[in-house]
Amino acid sequence: MRGLQNKRVLITGGAGGIGLSTAQRFLEENARVAILDRSAAACARARRQLPGVEGTILADVSDEKAVARAFKELDGLFGGLDVLINNAGISFRSPFLSIRPEQWRKVLSVNLNGVFFVAQQAARRMQSGNGGVILNMGSTNGLTGYPWYADYNASKAGVIELSRSMALELGQAIRVNAVCPGFIMTPMQEAEYTPEMRRTFENKVPLRRLGKPEDVAALFAFLASDDAAFISGQCFVIDGGEIAGGLASQAE
Repeated sequence: MRGLQNKRVLITGGAGGIGLSTAQRFLEENARVAILDRSAAACARARRQLPGVEGTILADVSDEKAVARAFKELDGLFGGLDVLINNAGISFRSPFLSIRPEQWRKVLSVNLNGVFFVAQQAARRMQSGNGGVILNMGSTNGLTGYPWYADYNASKAGVIELSRSMALELGQAIRVNAVCPGFIMTPMQEAEYTPEMRRTFENKVPLRRLGKPEDVAALFAFLASDDAAFISGQCFVIDGGEIAGGLASQAE
C-alpha cells in the first residue's frame, strides 16, 4: 500500500485476534506500530510474536481516565499519531430476555464508549498535527439483525453512526471510516461457536468459508493508505457476501 511507511499507528485490542493480525500487516507495510490492550499477558505474547512493535500500552478503553493516560504514554513513544485502528471490543452470546443490565452496560461501555474515548484522544492529536486516519471497528451485526447479540448489535450500530458523524466534523484533517466484518474466526468466536455452529455459518456465506483476521487486516491497511485518500464517512462490509441477499444468502 502507498503511504504507510513510517506512519505512526495505534491498534486497540491489538494483542490478539484481528488486532494482532492488523499489527503484523502494518509492520509488513513498514509502519511504526503500537498496541493498546487491557491484558498484560497478551501484550507480552504479542511482543514475542511481533518484535517489531515499538510499544505496548496497558489500558481499558472503557475507562476514560485510563485512555487519557495511555495517550500521554503514546505521546512519549511517537510524539503524535497518523493512524488509529479502533478495534477493541467484546461480545457475549445471550438471548435478549436474559441480558442482565450489567452485561448491557459492559458491552456498550467497551464497544461504544471505548471507541469514542479513544477516537476523541486520537483526533485531537491528528488535528494538531498533520491530519490522519481513524478506522473504527463496526460489524455486520450493526447493519442487520442477529439473534442472541442484542447488546453487541446495538453497540456496533452506534459505532457506525459515530463514524459517519466524525467523518462529517473532522473531514478537513481526518478521514474516518467503519469496517464491518461478518463471521471472522478469532479466539473470541472460537470460544462462542461449536464446530456445528461454525459449519452452519460457513453455509450461510456465499464464499463458503469464515473470514480470517488477516482478511480484515488487509482492509484496514488499504483504508489507512494513500490509495484510499478520497474515501471517508463510509461503512465497509467484509463478510464473504453473507448479508448481500438477506434471507437469500442463508443456507437452505
